[in-house]
Amino acid sequence: MRVPKYKVVVDALAAQLRSGRWPAGHRLPTHRALSADEGIAVVTASRVYAELEAMGLVSSEQGRGTFVRDLAATSGDSTDQQSVAVDALDLSFNSPAVPGQTDLLRQALRNLASAGDLESLLHYQPHRGRTQDRAAIARHLHRRGLEVGRERILIVNGAQHGLAVTAMAMFQPGDVVAVDALTYPGFVVLARTLGLELAPLPLTEDGPDLDALEQLCRRRRVRAVYSMPTMHNPLGWVLDQAQRSRLVAIASQYDVSIIEDASYAYLAEHAPPPLAMLAPDRTVYVSGLSKSVAPGLRIGFIAAPAQLMPSLERVIRATTWHTPSLTAAIACRWLDDGTVDRLEVEKREDARLRQSIAAEELAGLPLVGHGTSYLVWLPLPQDARPDRIAAALADRRVAVSTAEPFATTEAVPHALRLALGSVGIEELRGALKAVREEVAGDPFR
Repeated sequence: MRVPKYKVVVDALAAQLRSGRWPAGHRLPTHRALSADEGIAVVTASRVYAELEAMGLVSSEQGRGTFVRDLAATSGDSTDQQSVAVDALDLSFNSPAVPGQTDLLRQALRNLASAGDLESLLHYQPHRGRTQDRAAIARHLHRRGLEVGRERILIVNGAQHGLAVTAMAMFQPGDVVAVDALTYPGFVVLARTLGLELAPLPLTEDGPDLDALEQLCRRRRVRAVYSMPTMHNPLGWVLDQAQRSRLVAIASQYDVSIIEDASYAYLAEHAPPPLAMLAPDRTVYVSGLSKSVAPGLRIGFIAAPAQLMPSLERVIRATTWHTPSLTAAIACRWLDDGTVDRLEVEKREDARLRQSIAAEELAGLPLVGHGTSYLVWLPLPQDARPDRIAAALADRRVAVSTAEPFATTEAVPHALRLALGSVGIEELRGALKAVREEVAGDPFR
């Protein structure tokens, strides 16, 4: 069969892009220039660039042109998963974006360039962050339901760095940390790196088994509990007020510290107060702007009890000295001028739409999740082979996560974790259709 001319052009350009012929950020020829170079119509040249963009090889910006993407950049919370092909539809990690974010960055850079204090950003900053930036974060947390002064806030390089700083400041090798039986892989890897013992808590339909937590605290010296009470990754829980109060009561009775990971908390509307509000003297609250704004900013923050602040600050000094001043300045301006609040609203609506698409495309399957989450947990029959399903999907250029990176128990559940936030709406529909087909067609069921 004769291959269409535009497909030949697409394949040739894709090969050149993957080989590194042009550096990241290089502006490619205009649609009209490509049309002339390849002897194709302008509308066909537009189709070529659209396909390259769908493959993740280029990005287009209205009025500016088409640019080579950085293919060396890696991403994601799919820790311990295999690398994702650059042209895959990636349901293994979340990097949610809404229209206009690039323009927001461009305008922010212009505003920063005209600011009177630009030179100060070239110098070393306080380890915990500039006073005015920490005040902006305190105001942001107030809108999230957490009352905390700027003197108890530290700025870090993303929430993962915040978790690392917290663990390095609080724990010694061999310390016991209670975690959910399914939890964020980044904390699992961190705990293994620091030689911590993770004690998994059994799961109920709407949260961890708190009776099991109390029994564990009676038997063992539990140093801390790591919790995601508001929009759990991967299960989408939002613990109710009674569950939060019970967790805090157990921690208080047995003198257990709490690490509250709020990375996805912005997606939950009208959630109960954070654990850090209920137990401010024993809770370290960690969050950031990677999901609500953009991972490239690498801005996170810690709200901690006063007695822990010196230890946390020492670890920041040892690991990074201070958060990059430029990105902190941009992020904190966005916190104060309402940009972050607007993006959070838009992303909640985007997540709601994507959840409805998942419910439609995967109707009849036992989905676990939340109505405004970017995550779906898909349990599989016991005789299913999640690894084979994931491999079959990878052959179809769809990347998913199995349960293995999330499991803290020896027995790994038969399930897939689907991240809905990194592909376009129509691409998401296609990827979810592929998931349904492979789950239904698994010969090992």
